[in-house]
Amino acid sequence: MASKPEGFALPAWLVATALSALAWWFGSGVHPLWWLTWLAPLPVLWLAPRVRAPWAALAAFVAYAVGGLNQWTYLHIYVGLPLLVTVYAIALPSLMLTLCVLLFRRLLLRGYILAATLAVPTLWVAAEYINNLLSPHATFFNISYTQMDALAIIQIAAVTGLWGIGFLLLLLPAAIAAQTSPQTTKRGRMPALAIAALCVAAAVAYGGWRLQAPATTTMRIGLVSLDTRGAPGLSSSKGQALETRYMEAFGRLADAGAQIVLNSETSFSTTDATIPAFAALAKQRSLIVGTGVDFKGDPRAERNMLMVFQPGAMSPATYNKHHLLIGLEEYLPGDSYTLLEGAPRIGLAICKDMDFHDVSRAYAARRAQLLLVPASDFVADGWLHSRMAIMRGVENGFAMARAAHSGRLTLSDDRGRVVAEASSEGQDAELTGNLPLRETHTLYARWGDWFAWLDLIALAAWLALAFLPRQAHA
Repeated sequence: MASKPEGFALPAWLVATALSALAWWFGSGVHPLWWLTWLAPLPVLWLAPRVRAPWAALAAFVAYAVGGLNQWTYLHIYVGLPLLVTVYAIALPSLMLTLCVLLFRRLLLRGYILAATLAVPTLWVAAEYINNLLSPHATFFNISYTQMDALAIIQIAAVTGLWGIGFLLLLLPAAIAAQTSPQTTKRGRMPALAIAALCVAAAVAYGGWRLQAPATTTMRIGLVSLDTRGAPGLSSSKGQALETRYMEAFGRLADAGAQIVLNSETSFSTTDATIPAFAALAKQRSLIVGTGVDFKGDPRAERNMLMVFQPGAMSPATYNKHHLLIGLEEYLPGDSYTLLEGAPRIGLAICKDMDFHDVSRAYAARRAQLLLVPASDFVADGWLHSRMAIMRGVENGFAMARAAHSGRLTLSDDRGRVVAEASSEGQDAELTGNLPLRETHTLYARWGDWFAWLDLIALAAWLALAFLPRQAHA
């Protein structure tokens, strides 16, 4: 059995905890620096085999709790989450890292160097997957979203889903920490380091190769969001004035060559099954016109709806939002999917639907090439929430046109490239851009969360090594 730590050095504990906290502060949250996310666990993992278990656990928890306070203003002030929910959201990654550190430490002390290295990313991904299944916010704040600016890295999501990205993020620091552990023998170092290096190198190589794929076609798309409060009724003077402003904006986008125009979530409220002005514009300009609507014409309840007007259609195509924001939305959720007629294959979704996997995978099964997604954000999270949606495109193989109120307008391809972007954070915004489209069929769309399930199986093996009695050698 490997030697146990003999003492406790306060300076080393403080430095390791502070470094992890600092890296997590800047490497997580609504505007992360992607490269710091890789470094955040390293100092406390380095510390773990050098101090007693309670001190190792405390360092991990304090580091990510302090670093996670970067989300306090966003969660409690902008979103308005209750105090206890905000504390829970910040404490969850702290608890996850604490468990990872304790399992890493125990396996190292038992002499299982490779298992210790693999156990850290395995446990982290397993915890995130279980949270995704139980949380009403699904994948929100998954660590993988921190990497959306690292295009080569995120391509692995087309194979493993976002779970593979999270695995890499924890694997590399665990491997480095294992190399420097006083309990690690020279013979034990090589397999752990080789596997980690191979996994990261293979992911980057695959990502670089995937980013070279040419587009099969392009569409010019226009997005617009006007800074309004609430969803004024189309029959009111305020609603009519807003309709006129949107007609003017859609006209400008069409003049710029847009084939599709889209505005943000619940831009209007109406009881009517159509909007004559938008239908006429679609016909006159040979334009696809999409608008978010608070639809009050359903006798059962209001609907958060996307209406899309097409040049040759008698009535708009509609889609009702599936996933509602608990506490803020009281609509009747939708349960069906909508593809526009013709080519390319265009699907419809709304805002929070992109936080979950089910809607995106349903459109992947229908071979959608492009999703139109009106949305509404909380000003501070414009970058993060738009990138969460973009990840669904990487996983499932479709481009996305997303128009968010109080967030970002983004055109992104199926590789996660943002080809055009504008901020609507407290202001009017509009843009046009040429969006590349491809015929993409990903392994993740076909097999789903296979990697997360593999993680759960592997975690059982690491726990057995960590806690089952060791057999005595004859």
